[in-house]
Amino acid sequence: MGTAGDGGKNKSGSSAEGFSEQERAAIKSRAAELRAEARRGRGAEKAVADEAAVLAKIAEMPESDRVLAERVHAVVTGAAPGLAPKLYYGQPGYASNGKVVCFFRSGQMDKERYSTFGFSAEANLDDRSGLWPTSYALTELNDETEKALAALVEQAVR
Repeated sequence: MGTAGDGGKNKSGSSAEGFSEQERAAIKSRAAELRAEARRGRGAEKAVADEAAVLAKIAEMPESDRVLAERVHAVVTGAAPGLAPKLYYGQPGYASNGKVVCFFRSGQMDKERYSTFGFSAEANLDDRSGLWPTSYALTELNDETEKALAALVEQAVR
């Protein structure tokens, strides 16, 4: 539990309310995204505005994550052109019928040692073994990893 001298934070950086500063920022960002989506309405204008918001967020990222996110964006939109780019908790996400299927999380913006590419429960990645990954650490993209990522995205939208 935090003390009066540490602003109510415990050793993990969480506040007495249970959320870290990063978590609170993500929650606020998601709330702002939902308000913006409601204002934009539907159709082609919304799609253009959503993609512009994703590209603007990518442009704000530290350089190494920005380069990675730009390549991920190109791979995802190339592998699954039916997915619509949209912000998801302040990071690039790709949705089908308004529901995010996959997303990129900037490691540097999240203060983590690597970025993450993940899939939501909307993704069609179920494996008959009962065990399959839902996110991947991502530090670089080369020809091999781009092909693997594209194959996963294609499978996710089948």
